[in-house]
Amino acid sequence: MILLDKGDTRLILETCKKHKLLRNQTAYVLATAYWETARTMKPVREYGGERYLKSKKYYPYVGMGYVQLTWLFNYKWASDLLGVDFVKHPRKLLEPKHSAEIIVIGMKTGAFTKKKLSDYITLKDSDYISARRIVNGTDKAREIADLATDYEALLLREGYGVDNDTNTNPKPKPSLFGALASLVRLILDLFKGK
Repeated sequence: MILLDKGDTRLILETCKKHKLLRNQTAYVLATAYWETARTMKPVREYGGERYLKSKKYYPYVGMGYVQLTWLFNYKWASDLLGVDFVKHPRKLLEPKHSAEIIVIGMKTGAFTKKKLSDYITLKDSDYISARRIVNGTDKAREIADLATDYEALLLREGYGVDNDTNTNPKPKPSLFGALASLVRLILDLFKGK
């Protein structure tokens, strides 16, 4: 069962707010973390014994964190991003403060697969199934999409993206036509003596 108080969900949520993610984007980040951490919402090391993990092409840079960061180039990317040497100290990827920044920034910028949140999830559309490509092809896309839908409902109920504090639902800027129409109404009112 998904909850906004499970594990490190609140930390991830605050990191999403910090990076100005939309409510539906935040819902998808939370759904991804929930799935990738085996529903714990705690950074985890890829499951499997050392024999199994050593069989992976990316060993010793095995999946770590909320998003299961793998491969040397991703460890180097995260090191450069946060100023922490994850190549020499991979267990630091299991520290929630690091893992939260990595999942949010990585998904926002497309660092993992060159696909980013805004490619699939915007103010107008929430293509949660295709959004799986941000992290891992289409593996378990339907299951994660369903989780994102549930998270979005919880976030809405909590008010995420409803007020200006979260900065996730920008107000439309007035158009030149709208400003001109307001000016004409003001001038007409002046001449009518209002």
